Amino acid sequence: MTNFSAVTNAYAGAWARRRMFVPIYVAVRLLLIALIAPGVAAAVNFAVSLSDQTALTDQDIAMFLLSPSGFVAAIVVLSLFLLAEVLVFAVMAGSLRMGESDPWRAGGSAIRLIIARLPALFGFAVRLILRVLLLALPFVVVAGVIAWWTLTEYDINYYLTFHPPAFWVAVILIGFVVLALAWVLIRRLSGWALGLHLVLFEATTPSGAFAESQNRMQGNQGRLKIELAIWLLIRIAIATAIGTVAGLLFALVPLEEGVNLRFALILSLIVAAMWSLAGLVLAASALGALAVVLDEFFEPKTDALPHPEPGNVRTPVLVTVAVAAAAVLIGLWSGQELLKRVQAPDHADVIGHRGAAALRPENTMASVVKAIEDGADWVEIDVQETADGVVIIAHDSDFMKLAGVDLKVWDATMEDVAEIDIGSWFDDEYAAERAPTLHDVLSAAKGKSKVIIELKYYGHDVDLENRVAAIVEELDMQDDIATMSLKYPAVQKMKTIRPDWRAGVLAATAVGDLSGLEGDFVAVNAATVSPGLIRQIHDAGKDIYVWTVNDPLQMSAMASMGVDGLITDRPAMAREVLRVRAEMGPGERLLLWLATTFGLSVDTQEMRDASP
Repeated sequence: MTNFSAVTNAYAGAWARRRMFVPIYVAVRLLLIALIAPGVAAAVNFAVSLSDQTALTDQDIAMFLLSPSGFVAAIVVLSLFLLAEVLVFAVMAGSLRMGESDPWRAGGSAIRLIIARLPALFGFAVRLILRVLLLALPFVVVAGVIAWWTLTEYDINYYLTFHPPAFWVAVILIGFVVLALAWVLIRRLSGWALGLHLVLFEATTPSGAFAESQNRMQGNQGRLKIELAIWLLIRIAIATAIGTVAGLLFALVPLEEGVNLRFALILSLIVAAMWSLAGLVLAASALGALAVVLDEFFEPKTDALPHPEPGNVRTPVLVTVAVAAAAVLIGLWSGQELLKRVQAPDHADVIGHRGAAALRPENTMASVVKAIEDGADWVEIDVQETADGVVIIAHDSDFMKLAGVDLKVWDATMEDVAEIDIGSWFDDEYAAERAPTLHDVLSAAKGKSKVIIELKYYGHDVDLENRVAAIVEELDMQDDIATMSLKYPAVQKMKTIRPDWRAGVLAATAVGDLSGLEGDFVAVNAATVSPGLIRQIHDAGKDIYVWTVNDPLQMSAMASMGVDGLITDRPAMAREVLRVRAEMGPGERLLLWLATTFGLSVDTQEMRDASP
């Protein structure tokens, strides 16, 4: 039998056992949500509590993970996640080994076996995580050294924007490191492939399972690697087909004017439910097929496997029906919530990112003035200190990306700044543009637009917060500005020195409760936004802004979700989207919501730098 035939037969076998695999998969997943999820949440919250903050963001996350307590917490959380996957797969593998035709009793016995082996399974998960991390560590170190050697002379945004030779050297060298790591991991993981079976069916200790699996897989690792690759390709192909069909069905949902909105929403939910069900069946069948593939390599040395015990086989059926009924109720409730959101009036502020950065060179007076002309409620700018103590508008640590000038902002004087053209890269029309001062920008915005001042830190700031405060007070604009930063201590400092001023936390990534951090608002990456996060922030009495939103469909979707501000390079477009949305019926808003939910977007000019 060829490798391809073996894998396709495994999928066929899993499909033939779908009466067993799908209900077991659903039941175990729900069980894990009830049991594992609180454990993960508790571990994350406990880890975050060690930092004396309710949430960790960006660099704070990396620094915490490098600490002893952070490393241990990360291992626990990763192990719990892996344990969840191990348990689902273990039930599938156990069901195959029960020797019972009735799927419910086989699944029930498999679950009882897993519960009995639970401590050993958790120990196996922890050891697997540690082994993978130890294998990856030297490769990560080498990749880090390569990145430091090739990508630290200038600001990282220069490398990401222009891809100079040093960038490609880093890409190629790190690519080889990644390939080497992948080869090592595949080789080791294929040798450890029977470890779970040994712990589960032969009561092998977690510490001994890896070596024993390695011994039993001698001569078979090459075949397993090929079969796993084929298994993955088939899974991807089926998932792609399911997604394509779902997209075609969504296109058939009637959303023209005059169509009953509730009818359209119900049809949409039906299509979504069918898509979810197909994905569920695929996930269960693919995992079952993987269990079949690995089962072919496992020859137990003992027959002392637990056998199904007599019991009421109706119970699992009733449980499944109850779960299905609960899912329907949740779906109807979600539909009502969605209906409320798409009918709600818009209240999002338009915030010009670095001015109107899509239409003018970023962080220039031209960009700021354009954002004001285009009706931005706020203009967002970045500030740093020069060598002679002037607060200027600059995002990067140097002038390489905007002007090709190798000079750090903190080493530059205003005399240097006056010579650096930061506008010609955009268009020769803007060759006269220079990095403006904060005083210039605030003067231009006074009485016309509010200003969000992002405090940028690269480890060379002297007295940035107090200098910003002095300029704002000189112009009497305390009520027309807000400050924010990726550096949480800076947010705390601003709230300390000017407690009545508006200040917020900027976060690209975060763990924990963002709403518990000091500040009046949070600004987050649009990709991380969820209705739950928005509700949590609002319940704390704070606002939530999202960045960087340049696609009109995404702008509409964010407004429907209830965000308080859209940080965008196209403030005029955002203003127009909100105007048009105000004139739309609920059916048209629902169409926009569904379009973005399922990955549709409008082709707009790609920005050189969409970071905050």
